[in-house]
Order: sequence, then C-alpha cells, then structure tokens
Amino acid sequence: MPDIGDMAPDFTLPRDGGGEITLSDLRPKTVVLYFYPKDDTSGCTKEAIAFTALASEFEAAGAVVIGVSKDSVAKHDKFIAKHDLGVILVSDEDSDVCERYGVWKEKSMYGKTYMGIERSTFLIDGSGKIAQTWPKVKVPGHAETVLEAVRAL
Repeated sequence: MPDIGDMAPDFTLPRDGGGEITLSDLRPKTVVLYFYPKDDTSGCTKEAIAFTALASEFEAAGAVVIGVSKDSVAKHDKFIAKHDLGVILVSDEDSDVCERYGVWKEKSMYGKTYMGIERSTFLIDGSGKIAQTWPKVKVPGHAETVLEAVRAL
C-alpha cells in the first residue's frame, strides 16, 4: 500500500459509460480513489450512495470521486442506473491497480479463504501524491470523513 507522501501509482482504466480515465490526467484536481469489493452488494451500494449524496460538495471542494472494483464496465453501468449514482466507476478486471495500491488481499468468510478487494480509500492531492489513506474502511460516516479531509487540503 502506498504511504502518505508517495506518488500515487498512475493508471488508465475503462470507465462507466465508455472511455477511459487516466489518473495523472486529472491533475491538479484532488482525487478520492475508493476501492470496493463488488457492485450492488449491501456495503458497496451504501458507500456509493454516500459518495453520490456528497458529490456536489466534493466537486465544490475541487475533488473527483472515483470508485474501483473488478466488476466490468457493463456491471458498473447497471449499478449506476439502478441506484442513480453520481460517481465515476472504473473497472480493474485484472486487479493490476488493486495490487499496486495494496488492496488485493487474502480474505476469509465462513472458514474459506479467497482473494478480494479490501475496502480502502486514498486521497490524492493536486500534485499526484497520497495525502491520506483509509484502509479497512467501515462505510457509515466514511464519505463525510473523506470530504472533511478534502476540505482540509
């Protein structure tokens, strides 16, 4: 996992609605990069809705919010339409970006271990450096905490 002060690993990934997002092209905007396990699951839906509810405030603070999972762009498009989401979702189907950010981890459920995305958020400042990290995110109140950190930059 990159440390605070490190340059954020750059990437180009396909995004919802078609096209691609390249992280370095977003400078000098602040970027909230949040990694989540799976579209349309309970926690992930709550997190995306919370970021969407604050989207205009993130925008006013000069920040772009981007969600990353291994789901396909087609699944992202359905997820956005179903819940009227207002955040960018990118697809990291081969988990390369998840691995470079250190969020592709061994997890366990019901005694079985498997590889999956650990819910994590990275705040990237206008120069492309990691300003803050939130590993092992708990969803309630998280979007509000991130917004406070964006405003404090």
